[in-house]
Amino acid sequence: MKLKILKKNPRELQVELEGEGHTFCNMVQEVLLKDKAVEFAGYNLPHPLISHPMIYVRTKGQTTAVKAFERTLRELEKQIADFKEELKKSWENNHQ
Repeated sequence: MKLKILKKNPRELQVELEGEGHTFCNMVQEVLLKDKAVEFAGYNLPHPLISHPMIYVRTKGQTTAVKAFERTLRELEKQIADFKEELKKSWENNHQ
């Protein structure tokens, strides 16, 4: 994944993610929208054959867009670790 900052100011952040698609961007958008400090979050995949989606976040002003994005990434890490642990337990319980 290659990341490029297209726009950055205290309330807004726009990031281009080369090599990603709807799956990753949907996860990021979903977590961003759960953040009470986020006013708007979305992504755009301009061309289906060229995987360079753009994620956009705008905050209400209580925090910066960068901090909201960082919180989102930490939350995704936690969700993935929890999923991995549950999968491991399930695998162990079903293959004994």
